[in-house]
Amino acid sequence: MHPRQIYELCCRHKGKKVCIIEKSGRRHVGRITRVERDMVWIMPEGGFGGYGIGYWGWGGSGLGVGIAIGAIAGIVLANAFWW
Repeated sequence: MHPRQIYELCCRHKGKKVCIIEKSGRRHVGRITRVERDMVWIMPEGGFGGYGIGYWGWGGSGLGVGIAIGAIAGIVLANAFWW
């Protein structure tokens, strides 16, 4: 996918639960909280599990985990699979 398509897809799904797959194979499941031209932020499902540096949740700005748009291989709406 082209980075512009990923950006537009993230904008359309802001506030929704998604599964983002990075090109490295790493998966992130959570709600999209913010979208910038070069970064998408998601609030992980299930709290802090597996997330360390880069997590800006409790007591911070509440953005979640930042993922570079260029590192994203795909996005799937999580609600379609997890009721």
